[in-house]
Amino acid sequence: MTLEQLRIFVAVAERLHVTRAARDLNLTQSAASAAVAALEQRYGTALFHRIGRGIQLTEAGRMLLTEARGVLQRAADAERALEEMSGLKRGRLSIHASQTIANYWLPLRLHRFRANHPQIELHLTIGNTAQVAQAMIDGRADLGFIEGEIDEPSLLRHRIPGDRLVLVVGRSHPWFGRKTLEAARLTGTGWVLREPGSGTRQVFETAARAMGVDPAALPVVLELPSNEAVRSAVEGGGSATVISELVVQSSLRHGALHAIDLPLPRRDFEILRHRDRYRSQAEQAFMASIDAAPIAPEGAPAVSARRS
Repeated sequence: MTLEQLRIFVAVAERLHVTRAARDLNLTQSAASAAVAALEQRYGTALFHRIGRGIQLTEAGRMLLTEARGVLQRAADAERALEEMSGLKRGRLSIHASQTIANYWLPLRLHRFRANHPQIELHLTIGNTAQVAQAMIDGRADLGFIEGEIDEPSLLRHRIPGDRLVLVVGRSHPWFGRKTLEAARLTGTGWVLREPGSGTRQVFETAARAMGVDPAALPVVLELPSNEAVRSAVEGGGSATVISELVVQSSLRHGALHAIDLPLPRRDFEILRHRDRYRSQAEQAFMASIDAAPIAPEGAPAVSARRS
């Protein structure tokens, strides 16, 4: 078994698609298929169920995926440690971040770090809080940035100042123009919210409970997977949402949305590190730049990134 075979297997297993994995690895489909077949033949066990034109992991495949991710992460750590010990001024940093952070808070900091450290290659992947935490556990990310709360002993959490959530409605909503709202009235309108697992939703539901409102009693008419989709739906419809002020600043400024005063908390962001993994010089430098950089008053999507 080789690292290259494991790398190909992990790519296929994560995508459950040989062609997409081969494309992302800049390989031919036949080369990717051959690598998987070689592993199956060598150990006499199927790693994938072939169901019609699709594939699914077998029990052996699921077990190997966990171990293979760990092996590849340890190999990457070893390579990085040797590069740094030999004085090579280069490196790679894989960052996973939840949406508000990735789209509105992090771009300026990435750009600033890249200007100061042009030899460091940065890779950003966007997901929700739960997905970012899982990427850290699996070893797919060096650093994670989240908005919500997690409880995972293997991850170290570094708290930094974040943003503020606001209750907003569109022009057609009967609450448009109101300055304040009693918490008891929150159940009297439809809601457009982020999906379960997102930090924004988690913080809002915690705040609702603190105000004596059961989140299950809120009439959720739409659950959407991105902040921009939530903002657009509320601008054009008759529902309300609670969302980061960073996301809606422009809409509030131009009158497409109206903010209503509600006792919603400022929230901190958290940087995640794995407790047991090697901490590279690139990672240390990036953490130092985050701690030193002031928070910008507003942001806008400015980097190319993959969504998980």
